[in-house]
Amino acid sequence: MSIEAKDINIVSVNISEEKGTIKKPVSEIHLNEKGIEGDAHSGKWHRQVSMLAKESFDEFSVIAGREIAYGEFAENITTEGMLLYKVSPLDRFYCGEVELEVTQIGKKCHGDNCAIYREVGNCVMPKEGIFCRVLGYGDLQAGDKLGYIPKVYSALVITLSDRAYAGEYEDRSGPRLSSLLKDFFEGRKWLHDIENIIIPDDEQALSALLLDAIEQGVDFIFTTGGTGIGPRDISPEVVKSVIKKEIPGIMEIIRMKYGEEKPNALLSRSIAGSADNTLIFALPGSVKAVNEYMAEIMKSLRHMVYMLHGLDAH
Repeated sequence: MSIEAKDINIVSVNISEEKGTIKKPVSEIHLNEKGIEGDAHSGKWHRQVSMLAKESFDEFSVIAGREIAYGEFAENITTEGMLLYKVSPLDRFYCGEVELEVTQIGKKCHGDNCAIYREVGNCVMPKEGIFCRVLGYGDLQAGDKLGYIPKVYSALVITLSDRAYAGEYEDRSGPRLSSLLKDFFEGRKWLHDIENIIIPDDEQALSALLLDAIEQGVDFIFTTGGTGIGPRDISPEVVKSVIKKEIPGIMEIIRMKYGEEKPNALLSRSIAGSADNTLIFALPGSVKAVNEYMAEIMKSLRHMVYMLHGLDAH
């Protein structure tokens, strides 16, 4: 995904003391752990700061037939230089010590409770406004410039196989898993970095890789191989030792779905879970199983990411 963002200028900062009212431009806003000091929408939630681009303002002003003042759309920060609605959740903006993380694009329209909607019969904020939470604290004012950092999703694909590690045969399940992930990321225009590793069926080697990846903040870890009941099948035990929250439903439905037709599929001990902000999945080692498992996992993968980061993506 490529977004032009050479210079994002702040043209106005705005607050309101009561919800449901338009915001008024102020000389400076102070951002803390609750959002913007003195603003009605501050609090411990995911929509602490609202932003709208002047480009959206200008387009809507033509529709409204009048000049619209900054803050009338109830945005805290009015910017110029970038179409904000093209960003994605978990992207970030920064200025000095201030850091904002995007949590939502658009919102439900208030309809008749919105002054602009009552006047024009339409509103731009529900489609083109964005919302952020504050990660770094400080002050912002008109004339400041914002930097933009798109989220890059990292994935580690680990193939467990004594024979593939020894070079006795070509690993096919790892590359296939990576290819499916690549298609998933590109379909959502998510920037991504995927790494493939082959290791023997070794508990210590797998545990060290998992713990290091979690510490480094890798977003996704997928293992392929070692989920059966053979003497060298160790991946479920190792994965279970590092996850903090298991996600049993995904693997249960996959086993039931394919086990009805082929009972041997019920022997898979695949497991899914999370540790910190990392999602971890232990899959079987065949290409066919990778295709089947990923088809089900990817149905809710985006929602899992947003839940893990505390975003309201319902």
